[in-house]
This record gives sequence, structure tokens and C-alpha cells, in this order.
Amino acid sequence: MIPTRTVMEVFEKTAAANSSSAALKVKRAGSWKTWSWSEYRDQVRTAARAFMQLGVEKDRGVSILGYNSPEWAIADIGAIYAGGFPAGIYTTNSPEQCRYVAEHSDSRVAVVENQMQLDKFLAIRDQLPELRKIVLIEGESSDEGVLSWAEFMALGEQTTPEELEARIASQTPDDICTLIYTSGTTGDPKAVMISHDNMTFTAQAAMDTFDSYAGKMRHRFLSYLPFSHIAEQIVSLHCPVINGGETWFAESIEKLGDNLREVHPTIFLAVPRVWEKIQAKIVAAGSKNTGIKKKISAWARAKGMEGGYAAQNGKSMPMFWGLADKLVFSKVKAQLGLDQCVVQITSAAPISKDTLEFFLSLGLPIMEVYGMSECTGPATLSLPNRYRTGSVGFVLPGGEVKIDTDGEICMRGRHVFKGYLKNPEATTDTMDDDGWLHSGDLGDLDDEGFLRITGRKKDLIITAGGENIAPNYIEGKMKAIPAVSQFVVVGDRRKHLAALVTLDETKLKEVVAASGSSASTMEEAAADSKLHSWLMEQVNEVNGGLARVQTVKKIFILPQDLTVEGGELTPTMKVKRRIVNSKYAEHIESFYS
Repeated sequence: MIPTRTVMEVFEKTAAANSSSAALKVKRAGSWKTWSWSEYRDQVRTAARAFMQLGVEKDRGVSILGYNSPEWAIADIGAIYAGGFPAGIYTTNSPEQCRYVAEHSDSRVAVVENQMQLDKFLAIRDQLPELRKIVLIEGESSDEGVLSWAEFMALGEQTTPEELEARIASQTPDDICTLIYTSGTTGDPKAVMISHDNMTFTAQAAMDTFDSYAGKMRHRFLSYLPFSHIAEQIVSLHCPVINGGETWFAESIEKLGDNLREVHPTIFLAVPRVWEKIQAKIVAAGSKNTGIKKKISAWARAKGMEGGYAAQNGKSMPMFWGLADKLVFSKVKAQLGLDQCVVQITSAAPISKDTLEFFLSLGLPIMEVYGMSECTGPATLSLPNRYRTGSVGFVLPGGEVKIDTDGEICMRGRHVFKGYLKNPEATTDTMDDDGWLHSGDLGDLDDEGFLRITGRKKDLIITAGGENIAPNYIEGKMKAIPAVSQFVVVGDRRKHLAALVTLDETKLKEVVAASGSSASTMEEAAADSKLHSWLMEQVNEVNGGLARVQTVKKIFILPQDLTVEGGELTPTMKVKRRIVNSKYAEHIESFYS
């Protein structure tokens, strides 16, 4: 039975037990700088006292905007110590989206990475009367409302240790400790309220599960996915607090491959898009093989595939699998930096069977994990000794999963969130009276307890990068373009968003004139390159006000409008996405071919 604990209880215990061991590592000026667990603890407590000095009270937000770093982690845990709610903001967010999070979370302080992110807050500061200071991690600013990181930490000396202890003592495991902002279907994101018990229970249950396979060990984690996402928070922020391991911060997503080879993580999480990029690089390198080397590679991959499925079904590995491992698999793992990794994880978005089987054939089975922000990350997990290719794993120990009468996947347990901040209606819509969280996904459970995803009830698009996108919000913005009648965003499981567009026939003459087109009918207009380029310019203007992950990269103009009669619209004129996606599948595929 996992005890109910606050984040502070777990952190203090781990820091004391691992005081001289490495906790955080980041490359600065070409070399890795290390924070020990005792240094990490001291700086968290100093940051907490600084937040208190700046007016962060219980249940007040602290907005954090920037790429993952030790300072991000220290600010996050420090805000929790102070009784506040850390509220992560994606680095791609626009100033207006930053304003929403800061205002909605009642943030007294914003912590930003650099000048580029600072500029976003300076542009909206006048709209945030509750915001007292902005803390700049990198560099300094002459602005009176901005503190450097050193100035911020120095403020901690003005709050006594006793005041901090009183603030810590006032918190319980049932209190909210973190806000995760997740896309809603009406535009504004919803703030998922995660309690101390949600966080400590889930991280402990996950680590216990991994330990049941690999044995107890201090793990190395490589952090590069956004900390504002629940998956990265659990894996790279809170699992290390349970485990007493090391979190290494990648220099950038572009240098991830180099950092992998330096760090040799023992647990590695990647979204499907990252696995796809690694796959593409391996394929490109393998295409240069010739002769005997090419034949050995093909033979080894066949053995790998056979062995992967044999292991899943409890059968013996095929003859010569060990030789294939020695000749090929071990070398691939070493080249990737995954030679010491005991669990390779994919999460946050659906992954193709092709990619799963590609890595399976290289002796690198990828473990699927399924969940959502509202259940503090994982609802199901997979282990190298307990997984099925194409399933998302078995139920997190201590949690429950059921398939509702309509096929919807529902979760219940200590990992399920407390609700949405300031949005009781959405909370009621998502969680029923019996405590079941309704995921919006469709699935089934097999006789062995493995969950399989079969579809999605809700309209949210999950890109290959793991970003949750509310298409309704983007479509609403795009339909403000006068020429547009319908705008249907697509991109589920894909690397970017695209859209099917229909023109407003009543404005055809105006559109033709403005674009320089010579079209005289809707069909001609849809096929005209001048009109397409002109409309894409309008789309890009709207893109300028959206986060990068929300931008529409390509459009296809349909020759006629969507209709009720054609089956694409409901009687109340709502788009039937599944029908549209099926009817125009060829056009959608052309966006990504």
C-alpha cells in the first residue's frame, strides 16, 4: 500500500537519503554542471522562501515559461513548498495564451527562461494586475519589475526558515500542488488540478512497476519534452524524487541524439514523432549497407521480429537470436545511447504499428503507456516482460480501468485529478458520481488485462509530437477569414496540422478578384493555384496569433461546401469529423505524403 504523502515529505526523505549523489545535470559552457540532492533541496527551499516574500500564498499560481532546466525544476518544486500552484506554459505559446494562464492561475510571479520569453510577459504585464514580479533565469534586465535568478534567490533570505516550515506544515496530501493546462474544445485551456497524493502516488506506482522488472537502481533520466506536459513532469521531475536518481537536461531537441550518447539514460520517454525521427535516421544509415553487411542486417531484423513476438507470448527466443544481438542489436543500441536503457517508453500520442515493429526487429521493444493529464499521466503501462505490440499495456497498479457501455475507457483511483480549476461544469462532464474519469477514448480490455485503443469520442487531435490540439478553437479563428465557409483541421497522429477548406459561394466574385484568379465556378476556384496561394496567405495571418503547434501548414480547397445532405454536417450544422475524414481521406493523405 502506497502511503499518502505530500511532495515535500517525499522530497525531504529522498534528499536526506541521497544527499551527496547527483540530482540534476545540465550542460553549461560545454561541460556538465551538477546539483547534488542536498544542493537541490537547499535551492528548492530558498526559492520557496523567495516566492513567499513576493506574495505567493497558498493556492496562488506561479507561471513558468521556458525550456527544461534545473531552475525550472527548482522553481516548480519551490512553488509547491510555498503552497502555490506551478503552472507550466509551453514555450511556443503566444503572449495572449501566456496571459490567460497567468490570469487564470492567479499567478503572483512568472518565471521565464530568457529575453524572448520575457518579452511575451512584458507585452501583457499591464493586463495582469496580480502579477508582482517576473523572474528571468538567463541574463538580467533593467526593468524594475524583473528580477534576475540571483536576485530572486537572494530574496529568499528575507523570509525565515520558520515561516517556510509553517507553510509546509499547513499543506496536506489532499491539497492541490500543480496545475496542468490542457487543451479544451472551446478554445481556452482547462487547468487540471493535481493533488500531492495524485502526484506522489502515481510517481511511486510507476517506479514500483519499473523496479518490479529491472530491480531497484538509481535511474538516469534525460529531460527534453516540455515540463508543462504531465508525462514529462512525472517521468523527469517526480519519478526522480521517488527514485533518488539523476535528471539530465538535454541541450535542445536538435541535440537530443548527441545527449543520448552522453547520458545513456536507464529510462527513456519519447513521443511517437521522436521515435519516427530515430527510425528514419536508422533507415537512412542502413540504406548505405551493401553486400554481406546488408544481408546480415536483414537476417538480424527477421530474428529480432521473431524474438520480440516470442517474448511477448512467453515462448523461447529463436535460435541464433543471441548472435543477431551481438552482431546488430547491441551496436544499434550503443549508437543510439540506449545501451543501458532498461525501459524505452512511448506516450502522449498514438504510435503506428510500423514504428513499433521496426524497433521490435532491432531488439528494442518500445513500451506503450496510456493516460491523460486528468489521471496524472499513466493509466496503463507496459514492461519488457509484460507487453503486447499494439496494446497500451496493463492497468497501473492501484488504479482501475473499465470499458463503459458505449465503449468509452474510464479510469478511477488515487491518480485521478481533483477537477478543473474554476470550471465545475467541465469537471462534472468528465468525472461521474462514482469517481470514474471518462477519457473520451474508445477501447477494449482483453482476457490478459491489456488495453487497446480503438478510437476517440472527443474531437481533440493528438499530433505525432504528443500535443493536444482543440481543432474547434483553430477553426473558429480561421472561419473569421471572409472567404471561408468551412474549415476542418486534421492532423491526428501526424507531424503537423492541415485543413480541408470550403469557400463561401456568396463571396466567390470577391475572392476571385482579390486573388487575381480567373475562376468563374466553385470547382474552378478550388483548383486555381493563385486563389490557393492567396487563401494560404490569409491562413498564415491567423497562424501568427496561434501557438506554433496550432498553426495550419497546408490547406486543400474542396470544390463544394459541406452539407447535411452529403452527410458531412449534422442537422444543427456541426461537422461530422469521422465522415469528413473518411470521405476526403485521399486529400488528407496528400498533406503528408
